[in-house]
Amino acid sequence: MKRVLVAGGRGLLGQSLTGELLRRGWEVWAPGREEMDITRLGEVRRMVKQTRPHVVFNVAAFTDVDGAEEREEEALLVNGLGVRHLALACLEEGEIPLVHLSTDYVFDGEKGSLYGIYDLPRPLNAYGRTKLWGEKALQALSRHYYLVRTSWLFGPGGGHFVGRILEAARQNLAAAPPGKPPAPLRVVDDQYGSPTYTRDLARALADLVETGCWGTYHVTNTGVTTWYGLASRALELAGIPVPVLPVASSEFPLPAQRPRCSALDPFPLRETLGYLLPPWTEALERYLKEEGQQTPATPSPGRRL
Repeated sequence: MKRVLVAGGRGLLGQSLTGELLRRGWEVWAPGREEMDITRLGEVRRMVKQTRPHVVFNVAAFTDVDGAEEREEEALLVNGLGVRHLALACLEEGEIPLVHLSTDYVFDGEKGSLYGIYDLPRPLNAYGRTKLWGEKALQALSRHYYLVRTSWLFGPGGGHFVGRILEAARQNLAAAPPGKPPAPLRVVDDQYGSPTYTRDLARALADLVETGCWGTYHVTNTGVTTWYGLASRALELAGIPVPVLPVASSEFPLPAQRPRCSALDPFPLRETLGYLLPPWTEALERYLKEEGQQTPATPSPGRRL
């Protein structure tokens, strides 16, 4: 039986990951921040020594992209120094493999095509800079690492774009005067990426560890869309009749600059695992169905089922 330590196991991805590992019969330790604060080296060393894991997963992160602009040092402690602490502890206890989750936001989005694993990172914002610091710390201290970049997560546990869009749409629907259409949602349509279902990502992470093929990987659901495309499809599947209007990023000025297109090239994921993650549209449909938020489609006249 594999014994694993999951830093950040109670977050959005962490919940799906711990569930996947437990289903495989692995012994899982997923301490909360009060038990292991990864910004404190002593606590990390103590927990790694106590649990003696065969592998460590780090899915803990400071993910407030706009908040990081004013709190970059705080973000760096988690996204950068915390990774160094985990890598050091793993090294000291016999080079325990470390799986670390990073982000598409380490790239500037100006390449004009999918980003490969060896493309040069050039983050546009503080969040991306702190995540890149963590990547470099991992690569400097560990040989047995899996550096996994991913993007646009959604899944059980809340705290993601899809959930916020569905909630906003329901509020607009409820607020509409009788006999009047609901107010539309305005969503950015000039930023491109690959939405990723946490349960699909969790499966791939567990399978990746089984291969023993250390290195850097890009793991997302397949296909590329915009935030507008994701929002429109989510509302369509959920059966919420609220219109969505595509707008430019310039209409929503935010503290942190976002990359225009940060979609990731999965090579060599298929060559390593034997598969790629399913299309994001299919993953979104599964997520909404599993969460009980999908409205069955009504067949049109003459349509055969």
